[in-house]
Amino acid sequence: MQTRKLGKSKLEVSALGLGCMGMSQSYGLPPDKQAMISLIRTAVDRGITFFDTAEVYGPHTNEELVGEALAPLRQQVVIATKFGIRNEQGQQVQDSRPERIKQSIEGSLKRLRTDVVDLYYQHRVDPNVPIEDVAGTVKELIAQGKVRHFGMSEAGARTIRRAHAVQPVTAVQSEYSLWWRRPEEELLPTLEELGIGFVPFSPLGKGFLTGTIDEKTTFVSSDFRNIVPRFTPEARKANQAIVDVLRRIAEKKRATPAQIALAWLLAQKSWMVPIPGTTKLARLDENIGAAAIRLTPDDRREIETAASQITIQGARYPEALEKRTGL
Repeated sequence: MQTRKLGKSKLEVSALGLGCMGMSQSYGLPPDKQAMISLIRTAVDRGITFFDTAEVYGPHTNEELVGEALAPLRQQVVIATKFGIRNEQGQQVQDSRPERIKQSIEGSLKRLRTDVVDLYYQHRVDPNVPIEDVAGTVKELIAQGKVRHFGMSEAGARTIRRAHAVQPVTAVQSEYSLWWRRPEEELLPTLEELGIGFVPFSPLGKGFLTGTIDEKTTFVSSDFRNIVPRFTPEARKANQAIVDVLRRIAEKKRATPAQIALAWLLAQKSWMVPIPGTTKLARLDENIGAAAIRLTPDDRREIETAASQITIQGARYPEALEKRTGL
């Protein structure tokens, strides 16, 4: 596995990371904990060094899982976690007050079984707390040796600039894939200008770009995709067109649609590190295989031309959740 640096920072990670959220929530019943510990350790064996979690995943149980899995391998890996959302009576509430951030880091360090978090993201921008206060608090945590790098998730360009002026932002994560390309409008040019790395989450469109989901697919009742407008049967049927593009290129490359979707992202910028999530060893190996695929300029042109003629149907989040993003 090749490595990449996130922007101008010295933070070097594997070209693909591993998103760990689905091991604890969102996609139906969580799998067996020991199986997930084994999967994470196998990912390290395969060359992945970058692992993404958050205090609210689970809640808390995902950090505990990642911490237990990586404790024996701590010196070999980069752990990213997030603050700024707490659970209150089953509802997620944004809370990035400085005192809350200081509480959050202590809890995360304990659950992750480490004395420092490599990359600490604000999970969502809190409209009630000036971003300068958030960046200043993380700056304090860096000075105390509890955090190495500051990150932001789903933040808009202006907010990133304001935060970056107080404490340099190492990486920003947002959803980005062939079926959600809004970051190209303003976010990516801003990150390039400022020298900030980019970490696309849901790089496989919450599983849709793998080519294994169609309008007949059913999800268990606890699967988050049941409430996502983009996953209604009608939208899935309409959106198959983008999977067909990937499948066409995949056949030429003797690859899978998922591998082409990831290879397309890797070819966009050298400071971009996608974090596909999985709970299955076969999918982990498939995703890792994407790092070895080289798309020619003709391949990329073919993908771009075809994609430009497709209008993706359905919002990527229910309306209430979309309002929480800064994009």
